[in-house]
Amino acid sequence: MLSQQTSTTRFAKALHILEEAIATNAFPGASFSITHKEKIHLAALGNFAYDTNSPRVAEHTIFDLASLTKVVATTTIAMILYERGILHLEIALADLVPEFVQAVPNDARRTRVTLRMLLAHSSGLPAYEKLFLHHRTRNALLDAAFEVPLTADPGSRAEYSDIGFILLGVALERLAGQPLDTFCQREIFAPLKMTYAFFNPPKPLHSSIPPTVNDTAFRHRIIQGEVNDENASVLGGVAGHAGLFSNAHDLALFAQTMLRGGSPIVNPETLAFFTRRESSPLGTSRALGWDTPSYPSQSGTLLSPRAFGHLGYTGTSLWIDPERQLAIALLTNRTWPHSDNQAIKQTRPKFHDAIVEALEKEQP
Repeated sequence: MLSQQTSTTRFAKALHILEEAIATNAFPGASFSITHKEKIHLAALGNFAYDTNSPRVAEHTIFDLASLTKVVATTTIAMILYERGILHLEIALADLVPEFVQAVPNDARRTRVTLRMLLAHSSGLPAYEKLFLHHRTRNALLDAAFEVPLTADPGSRAEYSDIGFILLGVALERLAGQPLDTFCQREIFAPLKMTYAFFNPPKPLHSSIPPTVNDTAFRHRIIQGEVNDENASVLGGVAGHAGLFSNAHDLALFAQTMLRGGSPIVNPETLAFFTRRESSPLGTSRALGWDTPSYPSQSGTLLSPRAFGHLGYTGTSLWIDPERQLAIALLTNRTWPHSDNQAIKQTRPKFHDAIVEALEKEQP
């Protein structure tokens, strides 16, 4: 059941929090969905840019999801292949991507990096490298990614890693025998009727997607309708760590599937396994692909310990709480016009808590 517009009284506090954020230039506009007990509520406010003459954000406005790609696309592919017996979590990355060891043959630790470690961000790879500065083709950038040195022993610590998910994307493409975007369209987006979920949005849609950055350093143009992440851009807009675009409604459809236990794309046992917090490395908040609430958390303070979610660099987030039968997707372009604006970090936890509080007031 779809409610096309969120009640302004029911979630008044949550809406006010976003209105204040827009007024103080935390982000120009936002769209969000609340999925609760099979009902979807949508709302949107603000503009594409801080100029009030720019287009208004609508409930179905498409955003660059940034690192939500890691869970909606990449991790979901991993779940599907795992369930089919094609992906084995303890297999070494080098068995699928031998270039990873061949590129740095003097580091024997690289043979110990597994797919599970990549999903759990415990591979020992660093968080991020500006590979795009020196490599301007997909093959050249991938060759550089294969060479990125480990900064810790595999399995010894949890460090969120874009590089790890770039390599995971390569491994999954080889296991699936097809590109990530092709697999996602056939196995995830089409079955879930996610009509506006895609990599590399068609050019006619670009003007209806909020811009993410005025890129004066690398691409020397306003980035609108193409992936914000520079490494993903060089990779052709399709990568394991970034590149997916969608809207709040389609994310709500995806979240509904997760709240129903994964049907029709995976079984409940597979979903529970991937969304359960890992027991090691010690102190990690990571599940397989997904994150879980920690303290302090961008998910707020009120979601249950069973909740799982993820953030996106452009100002996007998705949190799913099976215990509350609740999912919240918040989409913004907080990186416009420059990505040093971090004010959304104060907004997101308050926004999530306000939604939970509003729903708790309705409990008998």
